[in-house]
Formats: sequence, C-alpha cells, structure tokens
Amino acid sequence: MVAVPIGSRRQGSAGRTRISGWLMGDAVTAVVIAVAGAVGTGFEGSPQRAEVPIDARGFALFVTAALVLALRRRWPLATLAVVAVCTAGYLDLGYAYGPIIATFMIAVYTVARHAPLARAVPYAVGGLVLVLPHLIVRDSGLGVSGAIPVSAWAVVPFALGYALRLRHETVARARAEVIRQSVDDERFRVAQEVHDIVGHGLAAIKMQADITLHVLARKPEQAEVALEAISRTSSEALDELRAALAVVRRTGAGPERFPVPSLVRLDELRQRMAEAGVYVRLDVDGDAAAALPVAVELTGYRIIQESLTNVLRHSGARQATVGIRYARDSVSIVVTNPVAANPVVANPVVANPVVADPAVAAPPGAGASGTSAGGGAGDETAGNGSTGNGRSGGGGSGIAGMRERAIALGGELTAAPSARDTFEVRARLPLGAPS
Repeated sequence: MVAVPIGSRRQGSAGRTRISGWLMGDAVTAVVIAVAGAVGTGFEGSPQRAEVPIDARGFALFVTAALVLALRRRWPLATLAVVAVCTAGYLDLGYAYGPIIATFMIAVYTVARHAPLARAVPYAVGGLVLVLPHLIVRDSGLGVSGAIPVSAWAVVPFALGYALRLRHETVARARAEVIRQSVDDERFRVAQEVHDIVGHGLAAIKMQADITLHVLARKPEQAEVALEAISRTSSEALDELRAALAVVRRTGAGPERFPVPSLVRLDELRQRMAEAGVYVRLDVDGDAAAALPVAVELTGYRIIQESLTNVLRHSGARQATVGIRYARDSVSIVVTNPVAANPVVANPVVANPVVADPAVAAPPGAGASGTSAGGGAGDETAGNGSTGNGRSGGGGSGIAGMRERAIALGGELTAAPSARDTFEVRARLPLGAPS
C-alpha cells in the first residue's frame, strides 16, 4: 500500500471542492438560461413573428445548447462543439434569431477564457463556419453580406474572453512574484540570522579552544573551565539556531520554545565574550520603552553581537564598550574598541583567559593583547580594529549585513575608525520602523 502525504490529500480535496463549486454555479446558470431562453424563444418563434414557427424540435435544440453550458468550464471545447452544432441546426431549419445566439456566444467566450489558445482559435473558427451557412440556406434576406455581423457572434466574445484571460494571468503572475519575493526575503532574513549566530558562536568557541590549548599543560583547572565555557557557548548557539530555523517550520500551533534575542539579554552576550577573553562594558542612557518592537530588539541585538564578534575575530583589543541610548522615537547603539597596533597573533598568550561572570571580567587593559589567527568568513571589512577598510578573505557580509538590517528598519549604520584610535560602529534604529 502506498502512503499518500496529508498535504497532497488536502490539496486534492481542495481542488475537487473548487471544481464542484464551478459545476454547481455553471449548472444553475445553465438552468436559468434554459428557462428564461425558452420563454424568449417561444415569443420570438410565435407564428405572428416568425416565418417558421418554433416547434418541439426547435425547443429541443435550444434547451440542449443551454443545458450543455453547465459543463463549459470543465470541458470548454466539447461544450462549444455541441452548442455550435445545435445553433447551426436551429438556424438552418429557419427558426427566428433568438436566445440560442447568446448560448453560442457564451460558449465561444468560455473557450477563449479557459481553453489553450492553440486549440481555442480553431474551435472558435470551426463554430463560426458551422453557423454561417444559414445565411444561404434560409431565406433571411441577408445573404453573403450578413457574414460580417454574424462573424461578430464569435469575434466579440472571443476577444472579450481572451482579454480577461490575459488580465487574470497578469494578476496571477504579479501575485506569484509577490509570493516569490516574500519567500526570498524570508530566506535572506534566515540566512542573516544563521550567519550571525554561527559566526559569533564559532568565533567565541575558537578563542576558548585556543585558550584551552595554551593552558592545558600548565593549568589544567583553567582548561576545564574553558571547556565548560565551550560547551555552554555551543549549547546557547544551537538554541538560537533552532529558534531561527523554527520560524521556517512553524505551523502557527503552540508558543515559541526559544526566547527571541533582545537588548535585555545582553548580559548573556557579555558573559560569552568574557569567557572568550574580551571584557565588554555596557553603558545605557535613558529608559527603554515598555515594549520595543520585536524587529528593533532583534536587530539591535544582532548588530551588537556581530560587532563584538568582529572584535573577537579581528582585533587585538581585550575590551569593548557598548553604548545604548533610548530616545522617544529611536534607539542608538555605539560599539567601540581600541585599535591594536598588531591585531593578529597566531598563538595568543592571554592572562586571566576565562572569566565566568562579565561583572568581574578582566578590566580594560588587563593581559597581553591577542586574538585568533584567521579572519572569519562573512565580514565585509577586516574587522573592528584591524584595518578598518578592505574586504576580509571570507568575502562575506558581516558589516554589510548589519547595515542592511538597519536600513530595512528605516535606520542607518556606520562602521569606521575614529579619531581616538578606536574602531566605532554606530547605528540608529527608529521605533516606528516600517514593516
């Protein structure tokens, strides 16, 4: 037995429901046309008005043409064929023009609207060819000159149906483009989240691993602390990564399992940085709003996280300062670190390498400067405190990604060396950010 995915069964059920709705609506329309048209046909075909009075055969042809319209959207080509035959027979028998002409026009319109164009045109032309002979067979007085007005029975509804078809296809393409752009935007957002989470986590883990290798032989107790920090950092990074990916898999049922990173969780970030050997001082000016927009909270956190990750990767500085200023309509963030004269050291020698609590982290200036050897992939520049310009070997989007995050909220971000021998990242995020 072959298992059918639930999603496929639901899509099939929805498709059948939609088709059933079409059939029901078209069936009701066909019945209304048949009843109302029969009255009109009887009136137009009365002996007082028509040379050939309507009879049972004429009514049968009309009612058949009307009722078959119930299948016009399901089988448009077959419907036109039946209606064209009935209309041609009706007119060739000499019955008066009447509602049966409307059934023919509806069938032609439906073919242009719903059938493939390569088949719709031949069927429409064929239907017109079937109804034209009545101009010669019956004594209508029109003759061949009536071919032009009779051709309008097919040309006008076909043009209308095709125009509406083009409009519908244009709207569908525009809707598909909006959906595609939305999917691309979501993929880009998730890629940014993964970049920031993985980049920061790996940078911190590498620094802690370097410290472990350095002190393992002489101070195994400090190596044990560093290994515990690696375990804690990797667990936190995995939790954040699961939270970012859960957004993609979320079905709308149940609350989120992992908290969204925000500015109120900076102590955890400072803890990880302290364990990696970088002291972070946090200066807060002003009172935060009762509930900042989630996008502002997340973007502010990621900008600070990426800035500190660049300090860890590329700067010889052992300290950094994070300033947050809450204003009425915006949040301003400044991340600074000293520019080291020799920012990259292959084998770092670090005093007081592992500190569990950022409140008691190594004070500014403590220990020899040092950092991991390699530049991390994913940073636009060589990083905070190295050169301040040029691209890193990773060719990624660290600072560029931060700038794009800020601009997406209607804010701005700059990253450059300052006049005080420091590297500075400045960002302003408006609270009334565009959605």
